[in-house]
Amino acid sequence: MPIKKLLMILLASFIVSSCASSAGRKSQDQLALAMKKEGDIFQTQGNYTAALSKLLEAEKRTPNDPYLQNSLGLAYMGKNRDDLAVAAFKKAAAEKPDYIEAINNLGAAYLRQGKWDMAIESFNTVLESLLYPTPHFPLSNIGWVYLGKKEFGLAETYFRKALDAMPGFTAASHGLAQVYLQSGQIDQAVAYLHHCLNRSPDTPIFHADMAEAYEKKGLTQQAIASWQLVLKLVPEKSFLARQAKIRLSELH
Repeated sequence: MPIKKLLMILLASFIVSSCASSAGRKSQDQLALAMKKEGDIFQTQGNYTAALSKLLEAEKRTPNDPYLQNSLGLAYMGKNRDDLAVAAFKKAAAEKPDYIEAINNLGAAYLRQGKWDMAIESFNTVLESLLYPTPHFPLSNIGWVYLGKKEFGLAETYFRKALDAMPGFTAASHGLAQVYLQSGQIDQAVAYLHHCLNRSPDTPIFHADMAEAYEKKGLTQQAIASWQLVLKLVPEKSFLARQAKIRLSELH
């Protein structure tokens, strides 16, 4: 067989094989994407076990997808496996170094582990990105780091920076209330929480903070009323519902 014809046959075989392989990869990618979407929906519903099941199946098909790794990290956090979450967020950032959301989530996982300096490093990396559209998230997160370290002045500074960037941001408002509560500024906490509740009367975490403030002031009936409001506003099996039930049983 002439060498030219042989080369043409081999080339044709390679093209067919490549197309089949490419089609197979595309099919796997599409299936993985569908599974990721299902997993993400389960996450929004708080069903982290079902989410993790779907996402792990997707990972078998596209193990290096940074967006999938980010979703996996969030699911691991939902299951309180922050160690696995850190690994997933690190992989997401390694696959896509400009994936700022994954880096912010990595900082959040470090925060939950009490690894304060590593958390701050991650959040500062996010803040250095001029294109990141929501700086109130890392600013508030840094506030939570300093609150965890009991450095109340710095915590207040960062929570206020977050609120300057996004007025009314719940996580930062809650954080600022906790600064006042944990530093013994109870009257300041009550005044600030009244302001928050006037703006957002159906936000359960503000009622929980107010209940805590009333307890610290010895105002038992007001605390009971606030915890009862929390129960009306949150899902029955949520963390806040469990906390409210415990406090109500102890206050009655």
